[in-house]
Amino acid sequence: MTHAGFLTFAHALSTVGFYLLAGVTWCAALQVTLTRNLFHSALWLAVTLLGVAGLYLYLGAEFLAVVQVLIYVGAILVLLIFGVMLTARIADPAVPALNRQALLAALAALGVGWALRLAVRQASALPAGPVAAVPLATLGHGLVTTYLLPFEVLSLILVGALVGAIVIAHPERRR
Repeated sequence: MTHAGFLTFAHALSTVGFYLLAGVTWCAALQVTLTRNLFHSALWLAVTLLGVAGLYLYLGAEFLAVVQVLIYVGAILVLLIFGVMLTARIADPAVPALNRQALLAALAALGVGWALRLAVRQASALPAGPVAAVPLATLGHGLVTTYLLPFEVLSLILVGALVGAIVIAHPERRR
């Protein structure tokens, strides 16, 4: 196999990998909305968020991929699953799977999808130039110096949400 043939094969394989990862992410996101069980929906959300992290890796944004896994999959999704597991009526078959706003939600989703399509179309018309890479050390230094206060405020909000979930779910409070 020649060098040019190998590059063509590698590009085709890369394209197939991208579409496969995007398809898995899209199908998992669809399952988040269609699954009747709220706990299973949260698990599908984990697959979706991991797929988005994989897409970030595919784009060469390693920092965003790591942040996606640490913050969204590791923190927020754990809080969400914790809240779902503390919900008293999660297994109640009387809780309807769909609500009256399903049509409105579908129209809103179509509108957001159309707006994103227009934004991508406009962004692709912009001139593409080389973007200077920012080393991870610089991003890490900024996180513990310039953006330390917002980072700590966010961590306090997450801890407050966790403590609030524990207080609300406490057995003595349910009586």
